Amino acid sequence: MAGTTVKNGWNLADAPSLDGKVAIVTGATGGLGYETALGLARRGATTILAGRNPDKGAQALSRIRRDNPAAKVRFERLDLASLASVARFAAAVSAAQDGVIDILVNNAGVMAPPTRQLTEDGFERQIGVNYLAHFALTARLKDALWAAPGGGRVVSVASLAHRRAALDLRDLQSERSYGPMHAYGRSKLAMLIFAIELQRQAEQNRWNLLSIAAHPGWARTDIIGNGMGGGGPGLKEQLIAGAFDLVAQSARDGALPLLFAAMAREAKGGAYYGPTGWGETRGAPGLSRIFPQAADPAAGAGLWALSEKLTGQTFG
Repeated sequence: MAGTTVKNGWNLADAPSLDGKVAIVTGATGGLGYETALGLARRGATTILAGRNPDKGAQALSRIRRDNPAAKVRFERLDLASLASVARFAAAVSAAQDGVIDILVNNAGVMAPPTRQLTEDGFERQIGVNYLAHFALTARLKDALWAAPGGGRVVSVASLAHRRAALDLRDLQSERSYGPMHAYGRSKLAMLIFAIELQRQAEQNRWNLLSIAAHPGWARTDIIGNGMGGGGPGLKEQLIAGAFDLVAQSARDGALPLLFAAMAREAKGGAYYGPTGWGETRGAPGLSRIFPQAADPAAGAGLWALSEKLTGQTFG
């Protein structure tokens, strides 16, 4: 049931030990990704911080090791605006971990650049980075996830923004018209549809994995200023970010639903977890409401087929 809190306010202390497990978090050098990587490392996982910027990666590793000297963490460069970078990253981490990945958290994203921008592969930037690159990454890591003892776990980060979004497979790239928040909502709707469809495919084909979706509610990160300001927020973006900060919870609290989805034994494949407080914007993690446009099996099958065509990646 949507809004149901799990285990009376689940927190990191309730998570099982992850000693011997390998986890990857995309966008892990700041915000939700950093807090998710930190939580996984605290529970003993060998945690790979994936991100574009090696300097930020080094800073994130230093922060984690300062508080957790025994943490097993490392940084690997991954630019989700490039399918070539996705391919290099997937090959490198699979080889380094002997072909076994236990947890993949598809978290990284960009939010609402004011003008339509393209990735290296010609995709509209938000659908390309937030969704298509994660589809390709998951497909490339499928064998390593299936090889995990007990099955791999894929966590795809969606958003409350999926509620106002519609999936138009004829204009997934926002070529007819571009609205910053409209395109963002569509990319997050795609992530939720993907998570549900991946679980459906796993059950149908008996793949050894769980696919789970999660969202942080309203969490205080730099994604608004960085995205809406195009890397340099102006007065409008600063005002929006300032107002949001007044009502948002911390990134650490926002990461709890992601960590629940990634670690909790009671997390279910195909489920969607987020905060259970006011409007699912804050509070303890629990089941979240999936709006009808995300639960439509026809939409899932259509998006899956189009994603394979656009990325050139399949699940075999």
